[in-house]
Amino acid sequence: MKINKFAKLGAVAMLSAVFLAACGSKDSSSKQVLNWDETAELPTMDLSKATDRVSFDALNNTNEGLYRLGKDSKIEPGIATKTTVANDGLKYTFNLRKDAKWSNGDKVTAKDFVYSWQRTVKPSTGSQYAYLFSGIQNADDITAGKKSASTLGVKAEGNYKLVVTLDKRVPYFKLLMGFPSFYPQSQKAVDKYGSKYGTASKYMVYNGPFELTKWTGSNLSWTLKKNNDYWDKKNVKLSAINYKVNKSNSTGYNLYQSGKLDMTYLNSEQAKQLADSKELVIRHGASTFYLEYNQTKKEFQNKKIRQALSLVINRKQFTGKVLGDGSTVAKGLVASDMAKHNGKDFADDAYVKDATANDVTKAKKLWSEGLKELGVKELSFALLSDDTDKAKDSTEFLQSQIEENLAGAKVSVSNVPFKTRLDRSVKGNFDVVVTAWSADFADPISFLDLLTSDNSYNNGKWKNAEYDKLIESSKSTNAGNTTKRWNDLVQAHKVLMEDQGISPLYQQANATMLKSKVKGVIYNAAGVNYNFKDAYIK
Repeated sequence: MKINKFAKLGAVAMLSAVFLAACGSKDSSSKQVLNWDETAELPTMDLSKATDRVSFDALNNTNEGLYRLGKDSKIEPGIATKTTVANDGLKYTFNLRKDAKWSNGDKVTAKDFVYSWQRTVKPSTGSQYAYLFSGIQNADDITAGKKSASTLGVKAEGNYKLVVTLDKRVPYFKLLMGFPSFYPQSQKAVDKYGSKYGTASKYMVYNGPFELTKWTGSNLSWTLKKNNDYWDKKNVKLSAINYKVNKSNSTGYNLYQSGKLDMTYLNSEQAKQLADSKELVIRHGASTFYLEYNQTKKEFQNKKIRQALSLVINRKQFTGKVLGDGSTVAKGLVASDMAKHNGKDFADDAYVKDATANDVTKAKKLWSEGLKELGVKELSFALLSDDTDKAKDSTEFLQSQIEENLAGAKVSVSNVPFKTRLDRSVKGNFDVVVTAWSADFADPISFLDLLTSDNSYNNGKWKNAEYDKLIESSKSTNAGNTTKRWNDLVQAHKVLMEDQGISPLYQQANATMLKSKVKGVIYNAAGVNYNFKDAYIK
């Protein structure tokens, strides 16, 4: 998200960047400037409140946690130099490096991790990612307001030893430690900037490879400059990364052609025309776009209405002709090729055919029955999405599919800036929204947690007791049994799909153009997408 990372970002829907540089050796810092395309605004740099892929990309490259995640989510050294795990898997001890600094010169210590984690799980902070801390001792009770944040199972033994105690085994715990929600925060900075913390580049301190500059909080461009206080600065080759938000693919490609961007996103037609280009790069993501229904509203509490809206969509036409960027029809909420057990992909194991089928005849029958149950002859609603070219093409297609095939359906479209769409979604100010989720780590629970009754990301408020029970079982009773845990998650996914709690649309891929001189960029489908620590201009 991830919502990209799209947000995670649809992260949900999903991730990117740009380079500008003259020729020169990769050791010449004055030439090591990357110009990167971005499709949406940067909402926040407060890691306790970040929810989207743009924010997490920025946080991942300007800050650092216990680990960094390299290619294929491989765990690499971060602030932790050594990790010891107890035999029962319930206690982790991290020895921290002593040469890590914040950009204000202060040392990064174990206390910064304790403060950060406690701040995030504290209900008054309002973090939508606090649920990721579930499994750490007392985290669930803290987020539920039953215990103080000071009781969280994390403590500093001196400045350079961090001890984490778990309530239960967390199979993906080490992967979480490479995700920005678990990074340290400087209490001095939070206290100093108060409500302004994380709202502009000057209201932050950084401990990662780069520092954020030139971001006012609302502008459409910003820069990451090399952080000279970073402990491993000798291995950071780029001197700067310039980001430019381009909501039009045509504008982005023109800038790319003129040498003002080193990477840009392509729309469907551009991707087809440039299919033979050596600079075409398809970025496949563990990211699913889907329709989320506001189920606090009577019409969307009706299962037949939700089913009809899903069945009327020709997803093959959608991905092939409208998107045309390598995206594929989603098999469900959980992305394909992300997690396997005994050689079986989760998306295949948990597949419910009708949930993403295209059957107009059946859709019309269900629609008619649903309207009758509601006591109405027609249904008008708004479809909310972003204001990018791709989002506008998507909502136009969905609008036509629904109105042309379902009698009495009237769909108005609202395409708004990404930040506005997120805000409306969180506040429940929508009828139906095209949203996305990108996996924060390579495990099905990263998707499935979203739709539990009490999850802050469950903006549509879908609820199902059996689903909640299965998810809880996977985290408690069966957490230590790989096969039983897998089966819990498979059955939960089937419950969600059979009830059409949400309507999966497609698994995202982004068609991009990347200059051949750009080397060392790390891209991961799950979690934060881009890691520029090792990138350089050849």
